[in-house]
Amino acid sequence: MPIPEEVTGDEIDKDVRQELQSLPKTLAEDVARNLVMVARLIDEDPEGAYGYSRVALRLASRVAAVREAAGFAAYASQKYSEALAEFRAARRMTGNVELWPVMADCERGLGRPEKALDMAGAPEVHKLDKAGQVEMRLVAAGARRDMDQLDAAIVTLQSPELASNSVQPWTARLRYAYADALLAAGREPEAREWFAKAVEADRDGSTDASDRLAELDGVEFTDALDEDGENDTAAATDKADTTDKAAATDKADEPEAAPQHSDADDAENADDAEAKNDAEAKNDAEAKTAVEAKNDEGADKD
Repeated sequence: MPIPEEVTGDEIDKDVRQELQSLPKTLAEDVARNLVMVARLIDEDPEGAYGYSRVALRLASRVAAVREAAGFAAYASQKYSEALAEFRAARRMTGNVELWPVMADCERGLGRPEKALDMAGAPEVHKLDKAGQVEMRLVAAGARRDMDQLDAAIVTLQSPELASNSVQPWTARLRYAYADALLAAGREPEAREWFAKAVEADRDGSTDASDRLAELDGVEFTDALDEDGENDTAAATDKADTTDKAAATDKADEPEAAPQHSDADDAENADDAEAKNDAEAKNDAEAKTAVEAKNDEGADKD
């Protein structure tokens, strides 16, 4: 797959670059450039990121960072079975538990929420850092909702991290998930309160909490671009109507064009005139002969 010339591979994380040092230099550069493209596209173009991850995987399948990147690209493309396989491979290579929550979420994606809940209660969860534990809590709550256990989902999300006033990288998503669960359970006033709290914590716009809050408040948004498009269409229609009316008026004001005659018509008219003259001359001659004859007859009688 094509890679822009400005992508050198030096953009990757230093820990990943260190892993790639086990490869020949040229190969390591190719893998690094593909991994950069995965990171660039994974949010906006998951399928594109997936394509680059497959290239990197073919080049260096024994590098844990490559397997992890391939897993996240597959996960973003909703290829949960493939993502789970790559995450398991990366975990075997490193022995790290960081991928445990996303592996559990893959189980949810595969329609196995019970398996996700089992993973949420596994010993590996206690080895996660605070961010990982919050992520695991979010996955477990999602699994409860998959099983139509709304009240259990709400209880799962209730935690010191949710109650804390400090804003951490996970705060907006945790508050948003809690608000969404409350709303699904029909507890709208509480849901509105927590959507508002999610908005306060969502400094980088990672959720649509502001839209959800506005929706609860009955606020409607109008797309300015759509309005402009409608105005342009109306203006174009008016202009077309005006042009058509002007053209019709101009046509009405134009004098009627004189009938056009061909040479054949002129010749035909000339022949008709000549024939008419000959007929008139013949009639005059016959009349004159008749008069003379009558005069001669009178003279004989005398």
